[in-house]
Amino acid sequence: MFKKLRNRFLIVNLVSISIMMLVAFATIYTITYQNVQRETNMELYKVSDFYHSPYSSSKMPRGEGQGSGSGGSTGSGSSSGSDSFPSDAMGGDNGGPGGDPNSPPARSVSFMIKTDDQWKITDTHSRFDMEDTFYTAALQKVDQDKVGDSGRQTGQFALDGTDWAYVVDPSGDGHMIVFIDVTAQQGILTNLIYTFAVVGLVMLIVIYFLSRYFANRSIAPVREAFEKQKQFIGDASHELKTPLAIINTNADVLLANQEDTIANQAKWLHYIKSETERMTGLTNDLLYLTQMDDSRSTMIHAKFNMSNAVESIILPMEAVIFEKNISLDYNIEPNLTVHGNSEQIKQVILILLDNAVKYSGPKGAVNVTLQKQNNDVVLTVSNTGEGIAPEHLERIFDRFYRTDSSRARKHGGHGLGLAIARSIVDQHKGELYARSVVGEGATFYVRLS
Repeated sequence: MFKKLRNRFLIVNLVSISIMMLVAFATIYTITYQNVQRETNMELYKVSDFYHSPYSSSKMPRGEGQGSGSGGSTGSGSSSGSDSFPSDAMGGDNGGPGGDPNSPPARSVSFMIKTDDQWKITDTHSRFDMEDTFYTAALQKVDQDKVGDSGRQTGQFALDGTDWAYVVDPSGDGHMIVFIDVTAQQGILTNLIYTFAVVGLVMLIVIYFLSRYFANRSIAPVREAFEKQKQFIGDASHELKTPLAIINTNADVLLANQEDTIANQAKWLHYIKSETERMTGLTNDLLYLTQMDDSRSTMIHAKFNMSNAVESIILPMEAVIFEKNISLDYNIEPNLTVHGNSEQIKQVILILLDNAVKYSGPKGAVNVTLQKQNNDVVLTVSNTGEGIAPEHLERIFDRFYRTDSSRARKHGGHGLGLAIARSIVDQHKGELYARSVVGEGATFYVRLS
């Protein structure tokens, strides 16, 4: 059950994180793509405007590189080299090295094709030597169907392993198409996708193991509470089973002797009454524990005199302790106050003192001290006796837990006293713990502030 719960938590967590990562990556990629496209278009328009400028027209010899118009091919392409432009004509966004505003914006590779209205090449210009077949292939990549009569039309394509962006401008009776190399920009976008994929995969693997770790830690208290609940139900059933069996047996004896008098059957009735009282005490303790565990239960907390509370419990019990031939010694520091519910703290004191008396050895001794330590008030209740083994020290505060069930039943307990005491102390934000030396005795500490 808990494994399925953990797996569901992992699936929900991973799906949620994956969706958030996809949304984040898609947003980043979209913004980056739009920025790259905007910068590419700006560069295209700058280069296109340069080729439209009178300066560029005067620098471009028309006699060379003119195509025949029939085959879509150009001449030898000699018009496209350094003779058409200075070697640094593409030297910067604001012109060449000398700051010439008539120089085209900087690009690693750019070229221009002029066509007639039938999309046949009439002229080409480039800073680099390019084959005529390259110009023809580039023109074929242009989406000619989307070019209108007016306005600019942009697009992109890949040719011979290079990414190109182009802009088509109307030019007299034909078109001017300007191309620039955008391989680096497309590489950035491609690398961004690969980076997102790798980072996303690594993140999901890391998140999976982190989620699994925290899922196990989150489920651990639930599993512990579930196991304690099962144990609690089993122990409660066991505690109720014995008195119910005794009551049922004694009732059968009474029914078998219906003609006898009540006086003669009194001992069976006493047994029934005794077990009924035991069940009543058990159910009252269970109800009290439920109320303590219920967060909706409210307690009135106020400053009260802890010294007086301890004395009010010890003094009435002195006679009982004396009758059991147990010595009692106590040292109560006067006028110590704590914040809490005095009646519940008195119940804790009574539980601890009653346990100390019950489990003290023959002619044993019980010692109670109350003193201030730093900012806390510490109550100590110790006794002589068999003590508590180390493996039982923490579990003795669990419900129905007893180190020796036969001895506990002999003393009339059912393993809820210390559980109630710890529950009360926890409600007061205090601390209850025990220390013991086997064969010598045990000491219980209550620390309150």
